Amino acid sequence: MTRHDRLIVITGPTGVGKTATAIEVARRLGAEIISADSRQVFREIPIGTAAPTAEEQQMVPHHFVATKSLADYYSAAQFEQDVMELLPRLFGRSPQRCAVMCGGSMMYVDAVCRGIDQMPTISPEVRERVKRLCLDCGIEAVVAQLELLDPDYLKIADPCNHKRLLHALEICYQSGKPYTELRTGQVKPRPFEIVKVGLNLPREELFGRINRRVDAMIAAGLEQEARAVYHLRHLNSLNTVGFKEMFAYFDGTMDYATAVERIKKNTRVYAKKQICWFAKDPSMVWLAPGQSAADEILSLL
Repeated sequence: MTRHDRLIVITGPTGVGKTATAIEVARRLGAEIISADSRQVFREIPIGTAAPTAEEQQMVPHHFVATKSLADYYSAAQFEQDVMELLPRLFGRSPQRCAVMCGGSMMYVDAVCRGIDQMPTISPEVRERVKRLCLDCGIEAVVAQLELLDPDYLKIADPCNHKRLLHALEICYQSGKPYTELRTGQVKPRPFEIVKVGLNLPREELFGRINRRVDAMIAAGLEQEARAVYHLRHLNSLNTVGFKEMFAYFDGTMDYATAVERIKKNTRVYAKKQICWFAKDPSMVWLAPGQSAADEILSLL
C-alpha cells in the first residue's frame, strides 16, 4: 500500500442512506465495499441489520456481510486486523486504487481509520466468570472488582454502560493488568490516504426515514427473523435494537405495538449518538445523501 491508495469512508447515522451512496461511488470508481457494521457481519439477521440485499451485492462486491454466525465472537480489533489484511488486494483490483468503507458502527470505523489498542482475546472461561459474577451478584459486584483492579477506569467510565464495565473487568482478568494501562489512545499511521464523508439530514427528515425503515423491516419479516433466533437471545450479538424489543414482546413484558414504537425510538436515540460521535472528528466532510453526494465525493478525490 502507498499514499496513492485511497480509502473512502462513508459513514453517518443509521437510516440516512449510506449504502446507496457507497454503491454509487464504488461503482463509478470500480472499487469494492467494506461493511463497517458490527451486526451486518452476522448471517442470520439480514432484515434487522438492514444488510445490503443480494441485488445490491451483485452491483458491487461487499466484504464483511453475512460472514459470521451469531455465536461467533467478533470484535473491532479483529475487524481492524481483517481489513488491514484485505485492503492491499482491494486497492490492487481497483483501477483507481480505491476502496470504499461504508457503515455506522463507530468503533469499527475508528478501528480502521485510527487503530485501536491491542487487547488480549478474552477466553470463554473469563467471559463466563464475569458474566456469572454479574448475574449472581449484580453490576455492583463488577464495579467493586474494578475498584480493586482498575480504579482509574471507574473515574472515566459511564456507570450506565454495563457492557463496557463488563468488558473492562474481562480485560483485567485476562491480562492481569489494569484496563487503563493497556489503553494508549494513540493514532496508528496508515500507509494510505483516508477520505472521510459523513452523511446527515435535518433531524425531522432523518427521524422520518428511520420510522419508515422500521415499518419496512416489520413488513419484510423482522418478527419472524427474531423468532428464529429467539433461543439465542443470551448472545451479545443479539443485544441490539430491533431484537431486544422483539424479545421483550415474545417474553410478554411488552405488547406488540409498544415493541415496534420502542424500536423506532431506540433507533432514533442510537442515530443521535452516532451523530455526536462523528461530529467530534474535524476531518469529516458532511454531505446530504443522494446522487449529489456521490458527485461531491468523487470531486473530493
